[in-house]
Amino acid sequence: MTEKKPLDALVIVFLVLLVILGLTWVIPAGTYERVLVDGKSLLVPGTFAYIDSDGVSFWRLFTSPVSGMVAAGEVIAFVLLIGGAFGIVTQTRAMEAGLQRVVHTAYKHPKSKSWLVALLVFFFSLAGGTFGMAEEVLVFILITIPLAKDLGYDRLTGVAIPFVGSAVGFAGAAFNPFTVGIAHGLSDLTPFSGAGYRILIWLIFTGIAIVFIVRHAQKSLIEPTAGLEEIALSTSSSTPEKLDFTTRHKVILILFALVLVLLIYGAKYWGWYIEEIAGLFIGFGIVVGFVANFSPSVISKAFVKGASELLMAALVVGLSRAVLVIAEEGQIIDTMLYALSNSVSELPKAMAAQSMFLVQAFINFFIPSGSGQAALTMPVMAPLSDLLEINRQTAVLCYQLGDGIFNLIIPTSGVTMGILSLAGIPYKVWLKWIWKFLAVLTLTSMVLIAISVSFDVW
Repeated sequence: MTEKKPLDALVIVFLVLLVILGLTWVIPAGTYERVLVDGKSLLVPGTFAYIDSDGVSFWRLFTSPVSGMVAAGEVIAFVLLIGGAFGIVTQTRAMEAGLQRVVHTAYKHPKSKSWLVALLVFFFSLAGGTFGMAEEVLVFILITIPLAKDLGYDRLTGVAIPFVGSAVGFAGAAFNPFTVGIAHGLSDLTPFSGAGYRILIWLIFTGIAIVFIVRHAQKSLIEPTAGLEEIALSTSSSTPEKLDFTTRHKVILILFALVLVLLIYGAKYWGWYIEEIAGLFIGFGIVVGFVANFSPSVISKAFVKGASELLMAALVVGLSRAVLVIAEEGQIIDTMLYALSNSVSELPKAMAAQSMFLVQAFINFFIPSGSGQAALTMPVMAPLSDLLEINRQTAVLCYQLGDGIFNLIIPTSGVTMGILSLAGIPYKVWLKWIWKFLAVLTLTSMVLIAISVSFDVW
């Protein structure tokens, strides 16, 4: 019997597009008055009024994707160009070589095994929080699973080090261009602003992940994880290539650190936006290519490969923007905002923000693409936060937490299911193991969101 595969993100967004088009025939059109404040278009509470509309033509179901691609052109270009730049970095294998060097050093000091696990989780969390490591985990588990085995730990430890590490970094990111950067752009906020509080969140999440994984690793030395005793290791036949950590690799990693510093400074003090940040990474990618002694043709091919790996994300962003185009043409966005704001307006602001977080978590199940979810939800959530008198930074925080932490379990994510399949870990075993950790992250997220609303953290 053929196993049913979950619908991919592109199909789900197209279905959402169809539903929204149908809603333009059902939901009454309405509008708020808007004013321009500090370059941001803000809704004026108390000015909502219904207007006449016949809904959107069914033909727009097929033409709106073009409008969506055009409207989201800057974001799509941003995703593809940065993906291309990191494709060059990936081609150098500098990060893999650096990780192998750390592992090799740990073999010389067996008593430092727990510290090694903690350091690796920190490394992957940093990667998730800075350049949105996700699909790359599929490569790194070929290194970390054999590493865990050699240290006496089980496969769950080997998978959790890169997967959980990068996931908590992704969720608590301050400088992830694919989530925070895009969400800020769509919310008319300075890219990577409010970094101080997000860095604190990242540190808290990373600390929780380190404690959870190290404790499990120590426990696995005594008894194997239930459900994994008789399952053959899918990666046992795959021996990762031994890489020399060359001077070129060291220079590339140093350049990457310098680029991150320049990105933070440029966004904060020079007003850098999507165009400048993309330009920074394009330049970084080209320099890395020449440092690695790649020919122009190799650099070009690596760039194209890196961009192609994010083509799905770019298409999801464009199609998600088409959903917004349909909703705007049908003039139902303000009506939905009016209904949403009324439903939570009597709640304390902290609880209203929690509802935004839970909505984002629910949407993440259907749209596991972080950039796609930002494109679909932030044009609605940002003005909703205005109506609720909640800082837009909190709306972005609700999005990134709702999107990030639940990527660890959603079966609609190709990355999640691919990692578990490659590692030979049944989904039900993973779910049974991870749910307590996820519950802690969820409760922590709700507390941090409440603090962001109750205190002037931004």
